Amino acid sequence: MSPILKKIGMILLILMAAIGVSGFIYTWTDTDGIKHYSNIAPPAEGDARAVAEDVTKLPKGHQFIVVKIFDGDTVMVKGVGLRFTIRLVGIDTPELGRKGKKDQPYSQEAKQKITQLLGKNTISLTQYGIGGYNRVLAEIFVDETNINLEMVRAGLAEVYRGKRPGKFDPIRYFQAEKLAKDTRKGMWVQGNVYKSPGLWRRELKRK
Repeated sequence: MSPILKKIGMILLILMAAIGVSGFIYTWTDTDGIKHYSNIAPPAEGDARAVAEDVTKLPKGHQFIVVKIFDGDTVMVKGVGLRFTIRLVGIDTPELGRKGKKDQPYSQEAKQKITQLLGKNTISLTQYGIGGYNRVLAEIFVDETNINLEMVRAGLAEVYRGKRPGKFDPIRYFQAEKLAKDTRKGMWVQGNVYKSPGLWRRELKRK
């Protein structure tokens, strides 16, 4: 990136912090080869990416609209002039098959369940920073219902076994997972043949 573009990016960061604008700064290159920066939603067409995260945090309690559901633990939402992807913090759902790979058992059921839970409702978020692929890590709420926790209670998500944000408290999630496992709900009916999403992903990489 040229020094001029770097300077423009820094100016945008300073201005956004000064006026209290929330969200990300996105960057993309248009068809004329011109680099753009914006704190509003990136263009519908084109390859935009977030280059600065969470300048002041999204407004607490702000309502968002779900515009796409990728799988049981990843959705896209829009609001406050932004469109961004959320990774449901603290949970891991069975993997949908991509690029010719087969679905993990109960991955379609997990996607159907979160679709049912979200419905056409607006949602609010409790944020826990940014995860891989510039995804917002968050608990999703429909009114007072914690959708992340409901996925675990339904037996269609396990507690995420990787590194979790420091402020995230997984106690209720482990309790819900134990109950779902003990009662063989959802994916837990598989018993000893059950594979965690993490193990499923590692095995796919080795193939």
